Amino acid sequence: MPIILIGIITSIVTFFQNPSMITGLLAVAFILILFATYFARTYALKAQDRAARAEEKLRYFIMAGKSFPNEMTMSQILALRFASDEEYLLLVQRAITEKLSADDIKKSVKNWRADNHRI
Repeated sequence: MPIILIGIITSIVTFFQNPSMITGLLAVAFILILFATYFARTYALKAQDRAARAEEKLRYFIMAGKSFPNEMTMSQILALRFASDEEYLLLVQRAITEKLSADDIKKSVKNWRADNHRI
């Protein structure tokens, strides 16, 4: 990503110093590559977030026998994935009633469960 940004800046500066069709096309190409890289990365992160949310909803349903509470934010749900099964339900209730932030939830986890599959 930094190399692409350097390429964009260099192409734009070169275009304004010596305007030509080639430098203009290079600037446009670098900008398009930057946008494509950005969208590809954000798409992958959103897909992982959706999968993590689905996993936590299933985990809650298996443990509690009811559907996951709608009051939870995405950052709270992602923080809960680190909690062990023993403290999971209690942390969900605390997160809702005390409106815990993601950092507060992570600090409350006593038995840390690693998430080794996230990219």
